[in-house]
Amino acid sequence: MSQTGHATQVATLPSFIAGHWQTGRGEGALIRDAVYGVPIARISVEGLELEAAFDYARRESGPRLRQLTLHERARVLKRVAQHLMSVKEAFYELSYRSGTTRADAWIDIEGGIGTLFSYSSLARRELPDERFWVEDNPIPLAKDGSFVAQHLLVPKEGVALHINAYNFPCWGMLEKFAPTFLAGVPAIIKPAPQTAYLAEAMVREMLPLLPEGSLQLISGGDVDLLGFVREQDAVTFTGSAETGQKLKGHPNVLARNVPFTLEADSLNCCILGQSVTPDAEEFGLFVKEVVREMTVKAGQKCTAIRRVLVPEAQLGAVQEALAARLAKTVVGDPQREGVRMGPLVSAEQREAVRETVARLQGSCAVVWGGDGVRLEGGDAAKGGFFPPTLLRCDAPLEAREPHELEAFGPVSTLLPYRSLEEACEIARRGRGSLVSSVVTRDPGEARTLVFGLAPLHGRVLVLNRDNAKSSTGHGSPLPQLTHGGPGRAGGGEELGGVRAIKHFMQRTAVQADPSTLMALTNLYVPGAKTHQTPIHPFRKTFDELTVGESYTTRRRTVTEADIVLFAALSGDHFYAHTDELAARDSLFGKRVAHGYFLIAAAAGLFVDPAPGPVLANYGLEDLRFITPVGIGDTIQATLTVKQKTARERREGEARATGVVAWDVLLTNQLDETVARYTVLTLVARDEGERGAEA
Repeated sequence: MSQTGHATQVATLPSFIAGHWQTGRGEGALIRDAVYGVPIARISVEGLELEAAFDYARRESGPRLRQLTLHERARVLKRVAQHLMSVKEAFYELSYRSGTTRADAWIDIEGGIGTLFSYSSLARRELPDERFWVEDNPIPLAKDGSFVAQHLLVPKEGVALHINAYNFPCWGMLEKFAPTFLAGVPAIIKPAPQTAYLAEAMVREMLPLLPEGSLQLISGGDVDLLGFVREQDAVTFTGSAETGQKLKGHPNVLARNVPFTLEADSLNCCILGQSVTPDAEEFGLFVKEVVREMTVKAGQKCTAIRRVLVPEAQLGAVQEALAARLAKTVVGDPQREGVRMGPLVSAEQREAVRETVARLQGSCAVVWGGDGVRLEGGDAAKGGFFPPTLLRCDAPLEAREPHELEAFGPVSTLLPYRSLEEACEIARRGRGSLVSSVVTRDPGEARTLVFGLAPLHGRVLVLNRDNAKSSTGHGSPLPQLTHGGPGRAGGGEELGGVRAIKHFMQRTAVQADPSTLMALTNLYVPGAKTHQTPIHPFRKTFDELTVGESYTTRRRTVTEADIVLFAALSGDHFYAHTDELAARDSLFGKRVAHGYFLIAAAAGLFVDPAPGPVLANYGLEDLRFITPVGIGDTIQATLTVKQKTARERREGEARATGVVAWDVLLTNQLDETVARYTVLTLVARDEGERGAEA
């Protein structure tokens, strides 16, 4: 098929349902190349076994996926990401047809694959190697410690339906799939028709590496899938606020209380601080950021800057600088050298943007662009080309249009403000946004703006010369940070690190006695029955140790010499340790031992010094000093296996290892708690165990 010719036959894009590929009947809808208008594929759901996809996920896929631990699922994600990265060039070639430049496509393709890598790493680093997740520390419910509780997170026994937007067919799919898969819930992907061919190509590469049924794909147009969801299911939607609200109000979703995460396009803003003058470095950063967000993916980003707020005194200078930079933007075929911006996804989208710009002119004036664009390749009539367009509204607190209408393309509106408080009020007129940016180097100015914006924004970026080189920019959602926003933005949250996984798990409060709770969670609970063995626990391998195994040390009496020598060694001569008179008047009433001396002394009590399975101290967590220790007091430590986490055997490592978390309880001669904390050690595994896998 040539770029300018016509296809003799256009195939229908298949769907992957219940373990096999299916193709809808009939002609369906025609999807065209965004650059030249050439037909790419047809999409149809006619005759597809749609309900079977949901039944298969619940009956076959879910139970199979839930047999894997969180770490096992994470390792699968890593393998999928590695494979996708190895075949990424095929995705770039397809992505050009949607109108993206290579730089635009990088965000979607490699940004999406990077999200898989991030979530795989996060899960293996922060979550247990279990089929469930203990969310918090034991919560005491009785004074004698006999009744406790913890919150557990378990996979929902349903399916996650992800309805995605056309602008990020790869990233939008992968950033939802990663936490869903880690949670142990199978996913059904419904990509937007305009770019479904790119999502389909990526799914084909993923399927051989995934547990059967954990990912299904419905390549179709308008179809009601929400009638098939049940109470254990979850739905996510990315797209327009209007469509999202309609779907969220679906009778079946409401009747069954199905969780619905809505991430809608919003009227995001960027604010130039009052302290920034045209000769400041921040002025140039502001102009660059606004133009970048207008032109990247031709402005088709849910996080793009739609409203540009500037001090009234700088309005003319900003307008002139933006126009000058926009004038350098070369528009055309994204595969042509030098082209900086491609077309919108379709000619239909171009007309929708043109119509919205016309409506915006009810209170705004076009000061750059508007219509007509010189192209470097591409078809002006059949493609989706629209010029970068800048409008200006001189009365932003009186106007309605810039705060209600979004032209989903390379369109932004200049809005002047007279005070920082007014800037915040203008920003709030958008009724909730995904992100806003503040460009300033003045900390006081940043504080006023950030706290003024925070209640109605999911994310706020403060940009200045100090972070410009490392900043990921206004429009880049990151796996570690929440992606979402209140009000018009949908009121949902995606990403946010491991928090995203919780959206697809059920939180249950389990109440029990400490021993039962420990048996359920594989985590030591203070007060649970422990067992001691004659062999020192540091002489045991990771696999020989058991949760609840305990070791009580000999006793040690703290002397004045201990305190004096530790002060000399550490240089810590705080009066409570070294000044008898001052210590007598302190809250302790006497000289006391250094807290860190007690930690060191405790290690001396419980460490077995000879070489053995314990290879290294991996860290110390949750340290609390509770009862002071004075001269003549006697301390004793109890070491208990709290948690075990197997590690992957990495290249170059001599043997497999695991991390053992030890609960350390330090007491005095009155059996009072002196300190409590967790020590992490790296412990060798028995050869041949599953921790040795790469």
